[in-house]
Amino acid sequence: MNHSAVLAGLGTCMPGAVITNAELERRLDTSDDWIVARTGIRERRIARGGTTVLDLAREAGRCALASAGEEDVQAVVLATTTPYRPCPAMAPELAAQLGLPGVAAYDISAVCSGALYGIANAAGLIAAGVAERVLLVCAETYSTILDPDDRATAVIFGDGAGAAVLRRGDPSEKGAILALDLGSDGRQAELIARDPDTGHFRMDGSAVYRMAARTFCATARQVLAKTGWSVDDVHAYVPHQANQRITDAVVKELGLTPQAAVSNIDKVGNTSAASILLALADGSRAGRPAAGHRTLLAAMGGGLTWGSATLVWPQLDALSVEL
Repeated sequence: MNHSAVLAGLGTCMPGAVITNAELERRLDTSDDWIVARTGIRERRIARGGTTVLDLAREAGRCALASAGEEDVQAVVLATTTPYRPCPAMAPELAAQLGLPGVAAYDISAVCSGALYGIANAAGLIAAGVAERVLLVCAETYSTILDPDDRATAVIFGDGAGAAVLRRGDPSEKGAILALDLGSDGRQAELIARDPDTGHFRMDGSAVYRMAARTFCATARQVLAKTGWSVDDVHAYVPHQANQRITDAVVKELGLTPQAAVSNIDKVGNTSAASILLALADGSRAGRPAAGHRTLLAAMGGGLTWGSATLVWPQLDALSVEL
């Protein structure tokens, strides 16, 4: 019998500190109107008071496990671009803090495509018989690597964590991952990277913007073809929350209805790997996606990397906490 990875639980953890555009206006050559018009962002969350990316990851993981009604998983996958140490990986420590000693645990880094690469990893572990249940955690603290005086990045990125439990199940179940598409282009690696001298994150925003909509559309079309869906079949489109203008352009280019797009970028900014899971959690609470909705996920990030996935949304309660 063929088995699929089935989404069984969803959790999030957000830092309590809110940074509004008005606060950024006071120290940067920018304005609320400029930020909203170009990105759609009105505020973002920042980890303070010693809160680390591992703290956010742990609490999001606990919420996802509670959402799934499961405490027993056989693997923990942590997607992050902002670990507080390069070695060893943080996932084993995360697993230990969650009371899961002895399970397989490792980090992955695909920047803003982290959630899609993480879902693919979880699906592979399940298909290979390594695990019956996998905890995927996507956590970022971009505030630790941003140049606070760089208007190009300081207004865009925020901190946060999302987590999901995927279990072995039948492909016909709601929540089953139906198809995946992943890709990369290392020739464009310098467009989104950390400066080797300063350690600060930098991005060629204009170049990324020009290629983003094209890349989102290409991977979305690939995964829809693999699934056997047309654009008209999609009830909910949940992209990486990179920029509201990019989301709007992709919706128009693909021919999706504007109502299909799920967005929370105005409240959280770009949270890189955590973005899709945070948007799914917020969107599901608002009824999009709702149980039975045919759902399309898509992302593009540094590397360059990209990915997409399809599933029929299951009945579940996304749980959340603040730190």
